[in-house]
Order: sequence, then C-alpha cells, then structure tokens
Amino acid sequence: MSPQTAQPNDPVADGHDHDHDHEHGHDHDHEQPQGHDHGTADHDHRHDRRSGPLGWLAALFHVGGHSHGDEALIADPAFAASQEGIRVVWIALGLLALTTVLQVAIYLLSGSVALLADTVHNLGDALNSIPLLIAFYLARRLPTRRYNYGYHRAEDVAGVLIVLSILFSAAYIFYESINKFFNPGEVTNLGAVAVAAVIGFLGNEAVAILQIRTGKRIGSAALVADGQHARTDGLTSLAVLLAAGGVWLGFPLLDPIIGVLIGIAILFITWDATKTIWYRLMDAVEPDTYDRALAIAQDQVGHHDGLEQIRRLRLRWMGHRLHADLHIAVQADITLAEGHDLAEQVRLGLFRNMPLLSEAVVHVDPWSADPDEYHRATLSREPAPRPIAESRLD
Repeated sequence: MSPQTAQPNDPVADGHDHDHDHEHGHDHDHEQPQGHDHGTADHDHRHDRRSGPLGWLAALFHVGGHSHGDEALIADPAFAASQEGIRVVWIALGLLALTTVLQVAIYLLSGSVALLADTVHNLGDALNSIPLLIAFYLARRLPTRRYNYGYHRAEDVAGVLIVLSILFSAAYIFYESINKFFNPGEVTNLGAVAVAAVIGFLGNEAVAILQIRTGKRIGSAALVADGQHARTDGLTSLAVLLAAGGVWLGFPLLDPIIGVLIGIAILFITWDATKTIWYRLMDAVEPDTYDRALAIAQDQVGHHDGLEQIRRLRLRWMGHRLHADLHIAVQADITLAEGHDLAEQVRLGLFRNMPLLSEAVVHVDPWSADPDEYHRATLSREPAPRPIAESRLD
C-alpha cells in the first residue's frame, strides 16, 4: 500500500500525453478519454498545435493557447518557482549583456588583454543564461507518458552546459594571455580600462546577489552555481584594475600575468561547478537536508498512535524539486484508512517543514519485529526496508 495524494501535474490524472510522441499513431482528435467534451467551441483552441521546430518553441514558451491541466499546473508550487527563476534569468541576461557591451567598447579603445579576458568571461556568463532559461521554461510543462517525472532534469542538463562554457572561457583566456607574453601590444586609455573594471564588478555582483538568493529560495543548484560564478567574475573584474595600475607604473607584463591569474581562478570555479552538477545528476542530496527530513519524519512517530517506525527515507533533487520516498511501519491491526491517515500525517509534517519538498511517496508496512515478514514475496528482487538506525549510511 502506497498512500499518496494525486499531484497536480500527474500525467495519468491529466489524461493526455502532451509530448505528442504517440508511438501507436492514432489521431489525437479521435478516441479521446472519457470525460472530455471536445465539441465545445471554447475547448477547440486547446488542441491548435503547430508542428515542427516552430511548434516545439510555441509549446515550450506556452504560445498560442494552453493545454489540459494548465490550471492545476499553475497551482503547483514548483511552477511558481520556475516562473521566478525565469524572471531572474532574464534580468541577469540583460545586466550581463549590458556589462559586456560596455566592456567591449572600452577594450577596443585600450587593447588590454586582462580586460579582454574579463569581457569574454562576462559574455560566457550571458550565454550561460540561455540554456538555463530554456530549462526553466521546460520545467513548466506537464509530465507526459514518456517523461513521467516531467522536464525538471533539464535544469541539471543546463548545468552541464554551463560547466562546459566556463571551461571554454578559461581556455580562451589562457591562449590570449600567453600570446600576449610573446606579442605584447600597447595598452592605452588606462582610465577607461579602470572604469570598465568597475562596471564589470558592479554588473556581476548585482547578478550574483539576485541569482544566489533566488536559487537558494527555490532550490536551484544551477542558478546558485551561476550566481557564484558571477560573483567570482566580479572580483576578477577588480583584478583588471591591478593590470591597469601595472601598465601605468611601467610594468606592462602585469597585464598578461593578471590574465593568466584570472584563467586559474576560472578553473577553480569550473571544479566547484562540476562537483555541484555531478551531485545533482547522481541524485545526491545535502547531508543536512537528509538529517532534517529524517528528524521531521521520526518526530511524527512520537506524535501519532499506531505509527511505529520510519524504515526508509530517500531524497533526491530533480531540478529545483525535492522528492522524498519513505517506508513507514504501522500497527498491523489498524484499518486501511487509519494506515493511510498516518502516511498522510508523515507527508504533511514534511511538507510543512520543508518548503522545497514537492513530492513525497509513502509506502506503509504492517509492523513486525522481523522486517522481512511482509516482503518475502519480493525479497529476491529487493531487500526489505530496515529500520533507519540499522541501515543508514554515513
């Protein structure tokens, strides 16, 4: 028995496969599920779908009508988080684009390789916003028969693209800086270079504050990582001031040296971002998040008669959605309805105390001193859940 209330974006409850990848090939306008009236005029616009790339983009950005279940989707807290993420990414994209344009103009006047390195990296940050933006738009789509869990993993895929773009930026900066050692050029307009460095710092720090705060609030690792990247970029922009100062004092080689140092700093950023995205792709969860969820679940044992034990707790992130999977043991002589109510109490406790939790599935076991007793039929495929104290890994 696995009591669970229907999620607002349940593809089965919705009754439609919005992926339109129908392998059985029937016409969507025929053989509709019972309970859907497709004869009314106000319903026809829901199926005005375009095909090809334009149709995919229209569906992605919700252009040209809406699909079944949009009202339920909008009620999903994860949908609101995606909307907030979209707003923040658009703002970040605009700020970084403006910063990059200003720095490019000043680079063309000065020829500073340190400023070029910082400008290229800022441009990379702006381009990073594009896959992240697409991922947040995808996260708003309803699950389908093919993508049963929805499209929230697209956010983690965007994180991989962000890591690759950061690595490319580092390689380009190393190339330009090393070339500058052998082919030095004159750096002019030092005042303009200093101004560009300050512009880079202010633009990146504004983006960093916005993305980190929002990412932590909605549980988006990709958004937080991009914000941390922007913050470090802001600090490297200030390093350009040192390069300009070195040229002004008669040490022009300080310019490519600062470029190399910026490249090294970006390599460290790449390593940190790689670890973060690796954890998400491998379904890793922060230990303190696990400990908090376990404490909340175990606290329910002492508050509800009939609830005997928490036997399994697993957590994982899907984009900025946190999912929980639990096994609980209840007194064997209670009714099905009472067991379901206890499962709901555990779910309610988790939802109330963990705002980033979007889904919790609870499996109910009859209590027995031998955890294998009610699982003998499937022991050859899956071990029975043990009490947390006996099975938990550090």
